[in-house]
Amino acid sequence: MPYVYSDSVNIHFRTGTGSGPTVLLAHGFLMDESMFDPVRKLLAHTDINVVAWDARGHGRTGYGRSPAFDYWDLAEDGLRVLDAIGAETAVVGGMSQGGYAALRMALLAPERVSALALLDTEAGACTRTEEIRYEEFFDEWCGTGELVPLAERLAPQLIGGDRPEIWRWWITRWLTHDRAAIHPAARCLIARDSVLGRLGEIGAPALVLRGEHDLTSTAEKSARLAAGLPGAGAVRTVPGAGHGCAVTHPEQVAAALLELVGTSTSRRAEPIVAAGI
Repeated sequence: MPYVYSDSVNIHFRTGTGSGPTVLLAHGFLMDESMFDPVRKLLAHTDINVVAWDARGHGRTGYGRSPAFDYWDLAEDGLRVLDAIGAETAVVGGMSQGGYAALRMALLAPERVSALALLDTEAGACTRTEEIRYEEFFDEWCGTGELVPLAERLAPQLIGGDRPEIWRWWITRWLTHDRAAIHPAARCLIARDSVLGRLGEIGAPALVLRGEHDLTSTAEKSARLAAGLPGAGAVRTVPGAGHGCAVTHPEQVAAALLELVGTSTSRRAEPIVAAGI
């Protein structure tokens, strides 16, 4: 399995087989890079190189010397993955917390982000009400009580859609991991800063997509995200999907990514004309 060293952390990532444009995807909380396998499989007939990576504290990526980090650190991790595969630019995106990292990558290194794929995500910080709800949930998750009922309640909310077989698959994975190990990543999630005021700095084409029944990245939050990004059009909605539409409805997500790659590829040929040179 390939890894890249970033700020004392060995970041695990996996590349696709395509030799064309790179799409770098970051997963949601309590998941890992394998959540994009259905999308990767659907795009395997194209030349797109789908690369996905494990965030700190998830999958095969640990915390390194210090468990304290934020989404700006994850953005740097994503850039190191691009370095490792020799990609000067990429379509960068992610689901939920993966989108938080993708937005910050576009702010840190705009020249390397040819387009943004923002799936069931937002740009704001937690409200105090959300902080309290998260704190109560993670106190329970990282505690010593029965985990199975908690995981069974979480799966339909975190993943959504009408796919109980997918819920069961992820529940099984959660139950085999050290439940307390997620706590530093939870602190990152709860304490994240807002980048709403900086969205206007991002000029890359942007896809803002959400599941119809996503109660976390609500229609209002998604509309605010799209409105702030100069390169975004209207929010695209996946009917019947929830927060994890990339897992439950990969066909729609793969089609949207394919369209976005085409947009970013054609746009790279435009600056000379636009500049009047």
